[in-house]
Amino acid sequence: MDVRTESRLTTTSRDGTRIAYWRTGQGPALVLVHGATADHTRWETVLPLLEPHVTVYAMDRRGRGGSGDAAGYRIEEEGADVAAVVEAVAAATGGPVDVLGHSYGGLCLLEALTRTRRIRRAVLYEAGAGVPTPPGLTDELAASLAADRREEVVTRLLTVAAGVSAGQLARMRLLPSWPNRVAAAHTVVREVRAHDAYRLRPERFAALSVPTLLLLGSDSPPPEAESTATVAAALPGARIVSLAGQGHVAMLTAPDLFASAVLAFVSGGPEADARRR
Repeated sequence: MDVRTESRLTTTSRDGTRIAYWRTGQGPALVLVHGATADHTRWETVLPLLEPHVTVYAMDRRGRGGSGDAAGYRIEEEGADVAAVVEAVAAATGGPVDVLGHSYGGLCLLEALTRTRRIRRAVLYEAGAGVPTPPGLTDELAASLAADRREEVVTRLLTVAAGVSAGQLARMRLLPSWPNRVAAAHTVVREVRAHDAYRLRPERFAALSVPTLLLLGSDSPPPEAESTATVAAALPGARIVSLAGQGHVAMLTAPDLFASAVLAFVSGGPEADARRR
């Protein structure tokens, strides 16, 4: 089988929004949920490492790429979108599926955990619950978007809020997915506002039994570590794995380390070269 063969699929979320996702690879199902300023192509650096072992279902979150959108944005609908993709994949494959959410996509996955029972294992990489956006940044991003300086919206969010270095940003600009990031700039401000308004309520997750891996870059800022610990305390059975020498974008800076940690967890084995704590 050619693991690079790609199939575009769609499903309908609870509010009628069409959500697109792309299937590649071979093996057990793994749904990928990207973060802000991105679409399903943001996984390009790590897909070759995942596809020989799992069937990847990389979704476009609402408002970008092949997916539709709706008025009155709420993060709860994003959770419903993830749940809709999970349910569709589970129906097609005949069993529960694993899900990986990065950054804001991790918050969407948290919401999905309360909306479907078809998630077998969950991986959250720096979901950022409770991590404050730097003062003034939201207004700055809104002004840039209003002036149609879309690339500026993306670069400021990545460098100021996500801690992406100048060198990492330069590498990201060279990737084929960069134009898609710029095209999704209109989704940034609403997601930043939803992120800042989000409150993690542990009682909502107390009854969950989904094994959960929380990935954290060892070099990420202290608020990310604090947020990850808070999420771990809210999710029964969750554990934290530190990605040595990495920050917020290990799928770009250390794809082998990132993929080995994910694959070891979804296969039920040790976290390979990642340091468990």
